[in-house]
Amino acid sequence: MLKRGFDVFASLFGLLILSPLMMVVAVIIRVRLGSPVLFRQARPGLNGKPFEMIKFRTMRDTYDENGNPLPDSERITPFGRFLRSTSLDELPELWNVLKGDMSVVGPRPLRMEYLPLYNAHQTRRHEVRPGVTGWAQVNGRNSISWEEKFDLDIWYVDNHTFFLDIKIILATIRKVLSREGISSSKEVPMPKFEGSHRGSRK
Repeated sequence: MLKRGFDVFASLFGLLILSPLMMVVAVIIRVRLGSPVLFRQARPGLNGKPFEMIKFRTMRDTYDENGNPLPDSERITPFGRFLRSTSLDELPELWNVLKGDMSVVGPRPLRMEYLPLYNAHQTRRHEVRPGVTGWAQVNGRNSISWEEKFDLDIWYVDNHTFFLDIKIILATIRKVLSREGISSSKEVPMPKFEGSHRGSRK
């Protein structure tokens, strides 16, 4: 109850305080990338139940001669890289937090297609609501392997407390301001998860 109460307060406060900034970002995206301004995608939430996550759009809609989307590295723009490196693209997720789909702190919501690829250990990341930020994000972000990320997620599932959440939020602010832990590939997302090579863990 304490965690959910904090999520409601923090998301409402964040949406109110950050709404001018979000409006500016939305206008720039509309001018530079066109419509839609928001990126919407189904992601697994608590217990793997799907929800529609919203973020600011960071990539162009460009396709090859066969109508297939070009790789992310060719579709992302310099402004999109800036949004990702500063985590400004994540701000609309505060609405997901307010709705109860997400928490301020928790394992990051990944793609639906990854669900059948998890082993029993990795599946436990869905025992709590996904978060805007998380233990893995303040301990490496895109600079660590998938397996390391999942181990950090499960550690959070087993050890999360209100005070740990506050610690993670403060660490997130520090890392965003310093842009620490950003992928060396200029804010392009990590390669797709293709399954664990370490087998199932109990």
